Amino acid sequence: MNSSKPVRIIPLKAFSDNYIWVIFSPDGKQVSVVDPGDSRPVIEFLEDNNLKLNSILITHYHNDHIGGVQKLKDRYHCHVYASRHDKLRFTDTELDEGDQISLFDNTYQFSVLHLPGHTMGHIGYFGQNLDGQNLIFCGDTLFRAGCGRMFEGTPEIFYNTLQKLAQLPANTLVYCTHEYTLANIAFAKTVEPDNSELLALEEKCQQLREKDLETLPSTIESELNTNPFLRCSKATVIQAAEKATHKSLSDPVETFATIRRLKDNF
Repeated sequence: MNSSKPVRIIPLKAFSDNYIWVIFSPDGKQVSVVDPGDSRPVIEFLEDNNLKLNSILITHYHNDHIGGVQKLKDRYHCHVYASRHDKLRFTDTELDEGDQISLFDNTYQFSVLHLPGHTMGHIGYFGQNLDGQNLIFCGDTLFRAGCGRMFEGTPEIFYNTLQKLAQLPANTLVYCTHEYTLANIAFAKTVEPDNSELLALEEKCQQLREKDLETLPSTIESELNTNPFLRCSKATVIQAAEKATHKSLSDPVETFATIRRLKDNF
């Protein structure tokens, strides 16, 4: 993403814990939205603020991410970007790894990453400001202190996807689409109870939630220090997985599979 101005991004709340991310044009008159599972909060926001809906960015096909798309498209005639793997009826531009999209007359550019694991067609949108601030909209792949359920694919596929995200610049802002942070931290503490950065993050996020504020975005650096699913090569995480399986684990994919299974049953 290239711009002479920082990108203004805000969340709209949907359902019990979803966020629909709103990306503003430089002049503040148009927006794009990411994963509008519900059209109602988007329509209310647009009408209340006299804004034009330019486009919709979709990460994957689950209904809590696409449920509002058709109504928004019918009402505002906006352009819809989505994964070519998902074959969604309302898609205008199908995307895959390495593709690029431009928003607001080429003001912002995003590179597309294929992020299989939660679903096999899942994609993310990665960009950068001229000031060097990176950001990614990653849907349900990487959460703050957690990751998405593995509905499709294999542990190896999902592990490799998370490693792809782990290689992004440390300052990359991570915009996921659920307020799962405190629940994820509660599980992460069972894996690494002595992780001081994790404990500090919990205190910070508890204070945010007490004020009904979102705990997002995170950063890749924070995730590398606190998220067990990005720490499967760390001795403490391996030991937790070995304790659960009662066997020695030398493969980080096995560790990831074990930790993910433990989270599923947490």
